[in-house]
Amino acid sequence: MSFSLRRAYAVLMKEFIQLKRDAVTLRMIIMVPIMQLLLFGYALNTDPKHLPTAVFSQDNSEIARAVVAGLKNTEYFSVDYDIRSDKEGHELLKRGEVLFVVTIPAYFERDLVRGQRPEILIEADASDPVATSGALSSVSGMMDRILREELKGPLAYLQSASPAFSLRAHRMYNPEGFTRYNIVPGLVAIILTMTGIMMTALAMTRERERGTMENLLAMPISPLEVMAGKIAPYVMIGFFQSALIIFFAKVLFGVPIIGSLALLFGALTVFISCNMALGFTISSSAQNQTQALQLSFMVMLPSIMLSGFLFPFLGMPAWAQFLGNIIPATHFIAISRAILLKGSGFVEIWPHLWPLMLFMVLITLFAMKRYRKTLD
Repeated sequence: MSFSLRRAYAVLMKEFIQLKRDAVTLRMIIMVPIMQLLLFGYALNTDPKHLPTAVFSQDNSEIARAVVAGLKNTEYFSVDYDIRSDKEGHELLKRGEVLFVVTIPAYFERDLVRGQRPEILIEADASDPVATSGALSSVSGMMDRILREELKGPLAYLQSASPAFSLRAHRMYNPEGFTRYNIVPGLVAIILTMTGIMMTALAMTRERERGTMENLLAMPISPLEVMAGKIAPYVMIGFFQSALIIFFAKVLFGVPIIGSLALLFGALTVFISCNMALGFTISSSAQNQTQALQLSFMVMLPSIMLSGFLFPFLGMPAWAQFLGNIIPATHFIAISRAILLKGSGFVEIWPHLWPLMLFMVLITLFAMKRYRKTLD
């Protein structure tokens, strides 16, 4: 049979008509490139600035104030806290509220004038080495500028001598700056997001495609019971995956496990429930397994890009951080890194745990409301 442009054109038109009727695929064609363009163009930044910083200045001298002003002028440091003790600074670091604590010792200016080379300490939360490396690199240049601007007149001789004061950077929670210490704990959240949402969404749409969904709807059971029965096996799978990842993270990559694994798995229960309920909700909008996969991808892309897994969360603009805080993976990544690398307890992870619990309740209620409409 010879090739016919007319027959090929008929098939072409048929495909366009089918595509027009497939609203989910049509949205994917439009939304995915727009989403990727916005995320990579505006939200993602490998050199974050205006990072939250606490200053513990025990010397109210002019040069000490010039040091603090110099930190601000680098644009890497946003001095949000003026603390009164080392303990307060360490608590802020452990809770993740600041990335840096700068300590200026008492009698800093006096010792500097006497040529005793006082030391300024910068403690950095190196659990995310990408977020802090640029800021720490900028400090030495900032110190040189301060020396030129402040050490004038009678103090000019200090410029030609050895450095008038020294700077010591202490990378906490990850002294070697290993990137894997940051990536591997985050993998727990990303893998569970990918597999949990996808498996649950496919489980419900599979029922619809096989024609067994009508049986579920006709049974005298509540939507919550159906959800619990559908989700339970995948919750167990999620625990198995998490245990496997943590085991190999310790054995193969040497990731430290400082905190309580019981606390981690308690938070993990909430996080897995969030993903399963979200997958259940996606399945209520999908007519087949292909659409379920497409919708799952639409959820997974922001979870990878906006959660702080690959790019520093605090380096994103405010609107991107707002969206990221809605994503469950953002909070569980912070929890897993805090427990494994910092040894954080319940009090420190609570600011990230309660949003997960709230999300779980809201998405579960929404999924149950949508359940009876899944055959529309």
